[in-house]
Amino acid sequence: MVEQAGATTVPAYLLYDIVRKLPDGAEVLLATTPDGAAMTVASGRSKFSLQCLSEADFPDLTAGNFTHSFKLKASDLKMLIDRTQFAISTEETRYYLNGIYLHTIESEGALKLRAVATDGHRLARADVEAPSGSEGMPGIIIPRKTVGELQKLVDSPDLIVTVEVSDAKIRLTIGEIVMTSKLIDGTFPDYQRVIPQANDKEMRVDCQSFAQAVDRVSTISSERGRAVKLALNDGHLTLTVNNPDSGSATEEVAVGYENDPMEIGFNAKYLLDITAQLSGDDAIFLLADAGSPTLIRDTAGDDALYVLMPMRV
Repeated sequence: MVEQAGATTVPAYLLYDIVRKLPDGAEVLLATTPDGAAMTVASGRSKFSLQCLSEADFPDLTAGNFTHSFKLKASDLKMLIDRTQFAISTEETRYYLNGIYLHTIESEGALKLRAVATDGHRLARADVEAPSGSEGMPGIIIPRKTVGELQKLVDSPDLIVTVEVSDAKIRLTIGEIVMTSKLIDGTFPDYQRVIPQANDKEMRVDCQSFAQAVDRVSTISSERGRAVKLALNDGHLTLTVNNPDSGSATEEVAVGYENDPMEIGFNAKYLLDITAQLSGDDAIFLLADAGSPTLIRDTAGDDALYVLMPMRV
C-alpha cells in the first residue's frame, strides 16, 4: 500500500538482511525522512534507520538502442552457461577473458549460437541452434558477475528468455525480471586457433570411473601443483601422482585406446571440472603428444567441446 508516492536509494544487502530476519507474515513500514537523507524500516517492535542516496544518484542503465533481439529457451541458455562458465578467467589483467563470449557462427552448414570461455589453461565451448533474430549479432562478452546472476534466473526450463543486444549492453527479460548489464569492452581472442584439428590418438573412458580415479589419486597431491600423469597403453590407463612431501598414488582404469603408448600430464582440478560437465556415459579424449593441447568431447552429443593444456609431470 503506497500512502505517498516517491523514490529513494537504499543499501540493497542491508535492507535484504533486515527483511530476511523479520518473522514470516510481518508487515513492514518504509518511510523516508522529509529531507530524504534516511529511511525508516519498521515492523512490530523492530525499527531501523538506513542512510539514503537521492534517486538522481542511482546509476542510469538505460540501454539506448538494441540492434538485435531474439528469444531463447531458458534450458538452452542454462546449458550454454553451465557448460562454459567454469572456464572463465579470474585474472583481472586479462579482463577480456573475465566473461563468456556469446556470438553466432556457421558450423557444419547451420547457424549456431555459441558460448566460449577460456582462462588460457582450458577452453570450454557450447552450441545451440541459433534462434531467429540472432543472425549477424555482434560478438559480446558477458561479465562473470552477470553470468552468475543469470544462472540463478534460468533454473526453470519452461521459461522463454528474451535477449536484446547492443555493442555495449545486454538486456534479458526472464518472466517478470528484466536484467540489464554492461558488456566487457574488449576483444575476445581468436579461440579457433587453439582448438586442435589433427589430434589422432583417441581414448574413450567411462566418465564416472575416470573422474573418481582422478579424484582419488589427486588426494596425495599438494594444492599448488595438482598434476596427474596419464600413462596410456593398449587398453588401459595408469593415473599417477607424485608428491615429494607426502608420497605417491597410482590407479589403473580400463580404457578404449589402440595407439602407441604415451604419457601426458594434466591439472587434476581442471580434469574434474571438465568431466563434471559431461552428461554422456563416456568421455572421448583426442590427443596428439605430451606437449600439445588435448580435445575432450562428450558422447551425449556434439554441442559441447573442451580443450585442455597439458602440464609437465
